[in-house]
Amino acid sequence: MSFRKGMFSFSPNSIAFIPRPKPRDVMQVPSLSVSIIIWVLAAVLFLLVLHHNFLSLSSVLRNDVTDVHQHPVNGRQEEIPVVIAASEDRLGGAIAAINSVHRNTRSNVIFYIVTLNSTADHLRSWLNSVSLKSIRYKIVNFDTKLLEGKVKEDPDQGESMKPLTFARFYLPILVPGVKKAIYIDDDVIVQGDILALYNTPLKPGHAAAFSEDCDSASTKVIIRGAGNQYNYIGYLDYKKERIRKLSMKASTCSFNPGVFVANLTEWKRQNVTNQLEKWMKLNVEEGLYSRTLAGSSSAGKRYSPQFVKAAKLLHWNGHFKPWGRAASYVDVWEKWYVPDPTGKFSLIRRHMDASNIK
Repeated sequence: MSFRKGMFSFSPNSIAFIPRPKPRDVMQVPSLSVSIIIWVLAAVLFLLVLHHNFLSLSSVLRNDVTDVHQHPVNGRQEEIPVVIAASEDRLGGAIAAINSVHRNTRSNVIFYIVTLNSTADHLRSWLNSVSLKSIRYKIVNFDTKLLEGKVKEDPDQGESMKPLTFARFYLPILVPGVKKAIYIDDDVIVQGDILALYNTPLKPGHAAAFSEDCDSASTKVIIRGAGNQYNYIGYLDYKKERIRKLSMKASTCSFNPGVFVANLTEWKRQNVTNQLEKWMKLNVEEGLYSRTLAGSSSAGKRYSPQFVKAAKLLHWNGHFKPWGRAASYVDVWEKWYVPDPTGKFSLIRRHMDASNIK
């Protein structure tokens, strides 16, 4: 099987990932910090499936659409499905991402917002805000039973095992009947028209298009014992025999699984979900991914406001989130943030400022 990488090209120099570097052939990309541990395993599993086919028994998967909110649209427009996971502790991020996509396109976008039952009511209340009422969406419950036997808790890296981290693996189940879809993380802001990203061409036999994580040496982070974190050796444990047998070059550039376009017809044909599940189980049994990246972080601000303003897609995919304490370009992110009407979610830095005033 094959995935197509490095093809997110609204236009040259138009997409900025914060902090990721640039694909060598399509865009300029800021680099502000290393990968956040919450999606390291997700990236690792994509890397493994990217290079090798592994067939396994079909899983019994279930998808529960708990809420559908739609408005009349031009029936002649193709529907653009955008999938995003929304966890309770990061819900403000998902709201800002959704709002940025919605406000910057006239296309027929429908959001599949994947969450847990315990978060659905809070999410629904937030989406009923006046400024968000015109958004078309479906709230989809993610059944955590899908992950039984496929992930295990790590007391040192508990965040990496949050169930919704793995929602992207089950796209054909989350958006049944859809042939093509976009997946975005909750720490993304889209400043351009999402239609251009949706129109990313995928060649026959390619299940998805990702952005490569390659850049000049000046923006790469070297981890002792692991090498460059943007290469496979930064994600996979090459001490494991199973990894060595894959014959994957340790120096090969990895890719960013936080934003991608998927051909779900090809995804299903190649049994991508089943392949990912197989590697999830193998990781539980053998510990195949590298553990050297935990704790590496940087909140540097390397790019001009003009550069960031002109970018069509921003991704804060390091430890420092724009709703947190020390992120860069928070003013850009807050432009799309809608305050929580229930008061349950608040920006951490604002909370800290209020405490300091008292």
